[in-house]
Amino acid sequence: MKLVMIGHGMVGHKFIEAILEKADDELEITILAEEPRIAYDRVHLTEYFSGKSAKDLSLARFDFADAHGIDLRLNTKATAIDTTEQTITTNHGDVIHYDKLVLATGSYAFVPPISGNDRENCFVYRTIEDLDAIKAASLNAKTGVVIGGGLLGLEAAKALRDLNLETHVVEFAPRLMAVQIDDLGGKVLRRKIENLGVKVHTQKATQCIEAGNDATHVMKFADGSELETDIILFSAGIRPRDELARSSGLELGERGGIKINDYCQTSDENIYAIGECALWDNKIFGLVAPGYDMARIAAKHILAEETHCFTGADMSTKLKLMGVDVASVGDAHGMTPNSLSYFYADEDALVYKKIVVDADKTKLLGAVLVGDAKEYNDLLQMMLNGMALPETPESLIMPGFADSGAKAGGSGVDLLPDSATICSCNNVSKADICQAICDGSTSLGALKKCTKAATACGGCAPLVTQVLKSELQRQGVTVNNHVCEHFPYSRQEIYHLVRVNEIKTFDDLIQQHGHGLGCDICKPMTANILASCWNDFVLEPTHAGLQDSNDYYLGNIQKDGSYSVVPRMAGGEVTPDGLIAVGQIAKKYNLYTKITGGQRVDLFGAQLHELPFIWEELNAAGFESGHAYGKSLRTVKSCVGSTWCRYGVDDSVGLAIELENRYKGLRSPHKLKMAVSGCTRECAEAQGKDVGVIATEKGWNLYVCGNGGMKPRHAELLASDLDTETLIRYIDRFFMFYIQTADRLQRTSVWRDNMEGGLDYLKAVIVDDSLGLAEELENRMAHVIGTYQDEWRTAVENPEIRKRFQTYINASAEEQADPYIQFTEVRDQIRPLNEAERSVDRIPMVEA
Repeated sequence: MKLVMIGHGMVGHKFIEAILEKADDELEITILAEEPRIAYDRVHLTEYFSGKSAKDLSLARFDFADAHGIDLRLNTKATAIDTTEQTITTNHGDVIHYDKLVLATGSYAFVPPISGNDRENCFVYRTIEDLDAIKAASLNAKTGVVIGGGLLGLEAAKALRDLNLETHVVEFAPRLMAVQIDDLGGKVLRRKIENLGVKVHTQKATQCIEAGNDATHVMKFADGSELETDIILFSAGIRPRDELARSSGLELGERGGIKINDYCQTSDENIYAIGECALWDNKIFGLVAPGYDMARIAAKHILAEETHCFTGADMSTKLKLMGVDVASVGDAHGMTPNSLSYFYADEDALVYKKIVVDADKTKLLGAVLVGDAKEYNDLLQMMLNGMALPETPESLIMPGFADSGAKAGGSGVDLLPDSATICSCNNVSKADICQAICDGSTSLGALKKCTKAATACGGCAPLVTQVLKSELQRQGVTVNNHVCEHFPYSRQEIYHLVRVNEIKTFDDLIQQHGHGLGCDICKPMTANILASCWNDFVLEPTHAGLQDSNDYYLGNIQKDGSYSVVPRMAGGEVTPDGLIAVGQIAKKYNLYTKITGGQRVDLFGAQLHELPFIWEELNAAGFESGHAYGKSLRTVKSCVGSTWCRYGVDDSVGLAIELENRYKGLRSPHKLKMAVSGCTRECAEAQGKDVGVIATEKGWNLYVCGNGGMKPRHAELLASDLDTETLIRYIDRFFMFYIQTADRLQRTSVWRDNMEGGLDYLKAVIVDDSLGLAEELENRMAHVIGTYQDEWRTAVENPEIRKRFQTYINASAEEQADPYIQFTEVRDQIRPLNEAERSVDRIPMVEA
């Protein structure tokens, strides 16, 4: 079968994913895409102005087409469809045959027929190319206006604010988001948006755009008022891209859109239409979730597999516009005959909530939430599944409902039917999640991987977590998070016991809160916690026996039994003399050298007895321990930044050195990696690190919880345009919060994936200090920084600790002082230490 898809947006890519899940080798796929890049996430397009790159927004690897044998043609526009011959002609003159054709052409931004709408610096807000043009124009602009106060309009307004422009929103209707929310909700939303520095103009009809006096343009309104601006963004709605279907004779709706049946077939049974170009039951669905549903249905129908019909979609939405929570559920305007409405408003906190119920007060019909939308998931499920209302419906929106769940509203996930859709983006039902839990996925991260729930927009993550907890309780499953049989506590609980009770040794900890002698799980974990809290030298007699093999010898043991030596080179910076010293030491001890991805030199092949001598010489050359052996900060990678690079906008090397010297030696649940990029070209790959920093023209953008390991995860933007002092303060808080709350051996990426509330919760804690912990976290970090010591310098200067690295008991003083004396002549006269003798903290040195 020759399958051709025209368009490669979010919905189109979802269709390809669905096809590839079931398709065999006999299916030939061709994709014709007008844009110069593969599908990307338009839902989060605004983040492009906050430091995200086109690569970050991409929905697939750049080589996905080659990997699956797909003929992907970028920068290619389909110009004609011959339904008789079943061919497509492109703008390059190619004629492509198809057996099945999928139209995923999406929509285009509507530009009102206003005189002057084609002037320079007038844009639509639709593609990455549009955003690039807007960004370039902003460099010489002071003011920007968005025409349109709907969802996309407010997203565009955020983009202008991110570009540091004086921002205005002009809306023809009497309120913002007129389709989704009512007058009172619009009033609260307007005040919140204006409090963020955006000027809102409602009931304004733009008549023409002309040359301005003090700015590029002047907008003239029907009421006689005017507004001057340098940039204009049109966000006045969308229209379906149906021109190909129209010219090929496919049936369209009266106001446009390609008519489809319940299986997404057009009037030609071999041609399908999905997404915003498709018209079903006289409706066009402008959200990604119904488009994804169409994609799955069309894919199964083309492959002749059993599938459900498309029956429309709920258009409820929950968004965060410019940091303001806004949600609309069902019949938000109360259009149902005889419906009743309940309101809750807090004008001080700028919170507005409304529910619409039927005349009998038994069913929820709709809701509006502005400023606080934590009830959204519960209300949405009540509406979608026809769940009974409590005796007092108003309790659903009174403060406390979302926190108490079933207690206040009488609902909760237990009352949801198995067929309830929990994740609409990926069509994951409650039954799907419960089955995955039965099959062993007992954490939020595992459920995401297994079912794909909460992996698209992420809005359903709290509800997925509720289902997880409820199902585990129903099954009588106890998820034991105890670290081992010696402690009936999780890693986080043990951390708090150590911190609150000021416990300084493992013996005290196990005596007070555990039992037995401990094991190779709880001992290294406790050593790590003690180091995080009190920062004592890890090889002190009370701590040494707790360490794993790497920390015990302050080096990573390699496959041949030798050790690695990794001197710290903060920010990747090293002097010529330093490089010479490292080279001479490596040559003297016959070590293999490797420049690492973390921008430093690793030395491999050191024998145990050589380690103190190697580090003594490295210390003398000015190098400290790189902590490559510990669950601690490894490196802070950097590009050359503004010091050398013509694109650099700030000193990435200087900041990287400052950060690495600040956090060196910090012990944590798992290793930590950082990076600093001097501009958004991202040469240091900061968005693949636990903490990444990217310079902008207005400061630093802070990204967290990335991971470039076996399961790569992009870091997420925690805060933008920070000065250096604020940036460091946020990083202090972030690291300490992670150290206090993560599980044993849990990377920041996994910690984030399992965090209830996700990025919004993390922002609230770190940036907004929602838990009131900021000062405490900063003080604890200050203690760690203030008590830093170079572990290898301490080790080589302490005779008792140096004994730990003595390989043979009866080596002479001369032999111990010089590791190059050959032992071959006396090999039969000496023997290795046995296990008891190796414990130098308890067994005195004796002659063999």
